[in-house]
Parts: sequence; structure tokens; C-alpha cells
Amino acid sequence: MGQDSTLGSLLLFLGLYGISTGLKHENCTNYDVQFDRVFSVPGDMAMLNSTLVASDVFNFTTIPYNITWYNSKTGQEIRNQSGRILVHGKTLWFLNTKRGDDGEYVTILRTPSRCYRQVTKLVVDDPIAGQCGRPRKAGQTLTVGVTDILSCPLKDYMNELDSYNIPFSINWYRGCDFIEDGKDKFTYMGRGKLKIDGVEPSNNSSYTCTLNFTLGGVKGSVSETIDAWVSRTYSLKPVVQQPANQIIKAKIGSNFSQKCQVFVPCVGRPGVHIFWLVKNDIVGMKPSERVYTSEQRPTWQDAPIKGALLERELIFSELREKDFNINYTCKAFSARGSPEGYFTLLPEDPNIMLPIGTVLGGVTVLFLINLTIYYSFKIDIVLWFRRAFPVLYTNTDLDGKLYDAYVAYPQHCAIGFSKEVEAFALQTLPEVLEKACGYKLFIADRDCIPGEAIVDSVEENIQASRRLLLLYTASTFTSKRHTSSTSSNNNNIPESSDKSESKTSDRSSMTFDRSEEVDQDPRQHFEHVSAMHRALLEGSLKVILVELEEITPAQLALFPESVRHLRKKQGAVCWWKNQSTEQKWRTCTKRRKVEQKGKDEEKGKDTQLSPLLSPSSRFWKEMRYHMPVRGKRAVYPEKISLLNL
Repeated sequence: MGQDSTLGSLLLFLGLYGISTGLKHENCTNYDVQFDRVFSVPGDMAMLNSTLVASDVFNFTTIPYNITWYNSKTGQEIRNQSGRILVHGKTLWFLNTKRGDDGEYVTILRTPSRCYRQVTKLVVDDPIAGQCGRPRKAGQTLTVGVTDILSCPLKDYMNELDSYNIPFSINWYRGCDFIEDGKDKFTYMGRGKLKIDGVEPSNNSSYTCTLNFTLGGVKGSVSETIDAWVSRTYSLKPVVQQPANQIIKAKIGSNFSQKCQVFVPCVGRPGVHIFWLVKNDIVGMKPSERVYTSEQRPTWQDAPIKGALLERELIFSELREKDFNINYTCKAFSARGSPEGYFTLLPEDPNIMLPIGTVLGGVTVLFLINLTIYYSFKIDIVLWFRRAFPVLYTNTDLDGKLYDAYVAYPQHCAIGFSKEVEAFALQTLPEVLEKACGYKLFIADRDCIPGEAIVDSVEENIQASRRLLLLYTASTFTSKRHTSSTSSNNNNIPESSDKSESKTSDRSSMTFDRSEEVDQDPRQHFEHVSAMHRALLEGSLKVILVELEEITPAQLALFPESVRHLRKKQGAVCWWKNQSTEQKWRTCTKRRKVEQKGKDEEKGKDTQLSPLLSPSSRFWKEMRYHMPVRGKRAVYPEKISLLNL
């Protein structure tokens, strides 16, 4: 019997030695002893939590693993013990802590290819005689005169119980006295917080929070004690004012900076530190780096709230492509909380206003240039277009008209008559418009049949003409006014008993002032009246005003109102403007050397070369512009007659 007992003891010793040796020498990555200790007293529950299940150790979301707890004193694996110990993965629970549980506990985490080792230390203290709190106390500060909060240090316990869906309750004690919720300025708040309204110096005391719950069929609790010190200086929860969770755009290659502003309501020194974080990494303060931060700078203020405005700047000496589409976070660390604000850096949108402005400016300039060119060369452009595309215009030979233009000018024995005007009408106009340009004109002194009634001839031939050329000088309309004002009885119009003359008188009285009838040749008068009537009232005839000499404003004021209105509306073709061109041309002709003889020296060559008689001169181009278009498009009379039905 004694030999069997000795052999059993030997085998037990060898087994324990083997386990201890294997635990000690297993090839595991050693994370040594956790810095945080777990403190407890006999009779309380205690929780040991391994921190090996973390992303910085291994990828626990994809790699399978298992955890084993060992007692470092015995080397034995710790298993569940009813009413005493509960192993729940990375957590080891002591449901009823004893003084002998004090010591180190080893966690071995194994994966298919690796293993990791960590030690967690449990400290079991005996309660201090005569005190209701725990021997180990945490310190917290209360600020006098304000509403302040105490936080229970058992957050890890509460989070773990939440993961098990286990309900719990919290009780608060001041010294040994139970604190009732809502009584004596004390209010229970969620997640183990105790609010104290209007903190007074008498609130300087010890406070104990007790967490009550049931785990593994055992009803138990765990407590922590807080030493609360009441201070006249305070630092409340900071508020991040900038950045305000915004998007900021900047240009690649430029320098950039952003301020972090944090306001801390406080009296005395604020216990707050500001840091800039990029992908959870703290940005350093070295200006030699491309990205760095400035020092933390405080600014004090008394109103509207007493406190300190803390500022720290994030600086980029040069923005690069990798700096964009990233959140930059400013975090304020304090015992009252750690609020944060961030901004996202995006590349600046391309400046489309510059190309748009350039395009619009170019289009505007091009439009103005084209507009200027058109108005400067409108006549040339229109005449070219008529020559190039005559098929776009109706053939005037089919419109029933006999003449392209009726030429009206002062006749013999009439006020305003001059030989220059007569020569222009009988020689210059036919020379250019008929011979050179192919127009057909009606000139009364040339084309009237002798003995024909004046009124009938004028009416018939104006109606048979597509245009009316009204030739005038300053004396054409002004001299008759002076005559009429001097003597109303002085009448130079030859008397006639012809019925046509009374017809003229009747028609002129319909529209125009009687003063316009004085001192005019009957034919001239009726030409004038008929032309103005058709042009202004009927709109059936286009009148071309041909101004043979320059008219002053004083002379223009004496013109008939109808002529002044027409001149203002459509302008006049001015023959006198070409006089300066003729003078310059003659001067150049005299200076030019004669290189040819014979026909070039004949008399009259100068007249043929004169720009005044050239269809390509400015005056004649303007005349051709106002004259009818000699088109080639056919007009079908049967269609016209059907349309007129």
C-alpha cells in the first residue's frame, strides 16, 4: 500500500512537470504580461480578458483559432467549475473570488500555423477594516458650482455582459450610504454614470458603483470605488469647431493648410490635447516633412463662455495625388471625452470658366468682326450674291413692269432746275445704268410722247416702273418755300384747261400740304406727289433718293415733310460724296507716267477711266443695290392667277 502511494505521487509530479515544461517552452509568440491588472476582493466576481484576439495580432475574422487558459502556478489547463469558474473563449470568469485566486493566468491562442502567449494578472486584496469601499480606488475630479458626472470604471464588464445579452443593474454608494436615484441632486444615468447637480465642496468623498448580474447560474456582483476631488478649476468636454466634417477642394501641386479649432469650457489649464490623424496615424510636427502640424496654441476668452480656444494646423508643403480622397481627422483627447471632426480632401474641379469665357469671347469678337464686315461691305456682299445666285431671285421680266426705274428731276422753267441735274439725268444715268448695267429707265424728257397728257403719262409710267429715282439738289425743295412766303400770288405754273391738271390738284390735296404745290412744274409736282403717296401710304413703290449735292441741316429743314421722313427712314444715295474721289483720281492720273501711246492718248479716255462712271465705284454700287434684282427664277402666271382668286 505504501509503495502504491509513493508511485502515484511520483506520476503526479512527473505529469505536472511535463505540463509546466510544455507550457513554458512551447514555441509561441510571447506578449508577456498585460499592463492592466484585474483587482478584486474575496466574494466579488472577477473577469480576466485576453487581448490576443485583435487585428494587430492576426486576422481573427478569417483564420480559425482556439484559446486555452492555464494557471501559471500549477501549469494546469483551467476548465469550467460549477459555481466557481467559467471559461468563455477569451474571457475567464471567477464567479466567487477567493484569496488563493491571486496570481498570473496564461492565455495560449493557437491557429493552424501559429500560436501566441499572454499573461494576465489577478490581484485579490482583503477589504480594509472599517471602510465600505474597495481598497483600490480610481480618482476623478468634480468641478465646483457646475453639474458634473462620475463614471463607473466597470465599462469592460458591462460591454461583456451586453455581448452575452445578460441584464445587469448598478447601485451607487457614497461611503457606506446607498444613493437613491433622483434624491439630493443625484441622478442615475445610463451606462454607469452618476450626475451630480450643483457640485459643492461637500461632494468631495468616495463613491462606489456596484454591478449586479447573474452568470453561470451564480448571482453575484463586482464593485469599484472612486475618490472624487472637488476642484475650483475645471475643464469640461471640448467641442471641435473646425473642421466640420466637410469636403474641401484644392489644386494638385499647391500648398495647403487646414486649422483644427477646439473650444474647451474651462477655468485654469484645459486638460485637452489636439492631434491630427491620417488613417489612424498621428501626424508629426517636423517641418522637414511634406505633411506636418503646428504646435498647439491656446487663446483665452471670457465671453460669451469662459474657456480656451485651442488651435493646431495641418500643413501640406505640396499636395500630391495620394493626398486626395482621404479623411483627415482632428481629435481632442480629454478625460471628459474625445470629440473629433474631419475633412475630406478632393482635387479641385477644372476651371471651365476660362475656356468658356475664351470661347464666348472669341464668338463675340468673331460676331462683331462679321457684323462690322457686313455693314462695311454689305453692298458688295449683296451684289456678289446676286451675281453668283441669280436663280434665287424672281425674273423681273415676268412681273408686268416695263421699266426698272422712273427718273424724276426738276424740269425747265421750274424752281430748282439746273443744267447739271439735267445732264446727270439725261447723260450720266443712262450711260451707266442702261449701257453698262442693263437697266431700263424712263426719263420723261427723253421718252415722253409729244402731246401726251402729263398726268396720264406720269401715272402710267410710274405704275409701269419698279423704282422711282428722285434726283434733287438743295434748291429743288428749298427755293419754292422762299417764293411762297414772299408772294402767295406769284405762280410760275403754266395755266391749262386740261382735265389732267385738275386731277393733279385733287390727288395732291389728299395727302400733302398745299405749300408743296407752289412754284412747281405740274409734271414735277405730280411725280413728287404720286411717288410719295405710293412709297409712304401704299408701300407699292420704292423711291430711291439721289442727292446730287451736300444738304445742310438748315436746307433740310425746308424740305417737304414727306421727303424728310423718307430720307430719315431709308437714307439717300449721295452723288456728291464721290467728288473727292474724282479729284484724287484726277491728281493721280496726272502724275502717272504714260506707258502706252495711240488709243490711250485719245481725248475722252479720261472720262472712260473716271471712277464716277465706273459701275464698280461706290456710288454706282449703291445705286445697283437699290435697283431691282435681275433674277432668273421663272414665275408661272397660271399659279399666280390661281392664288389671286
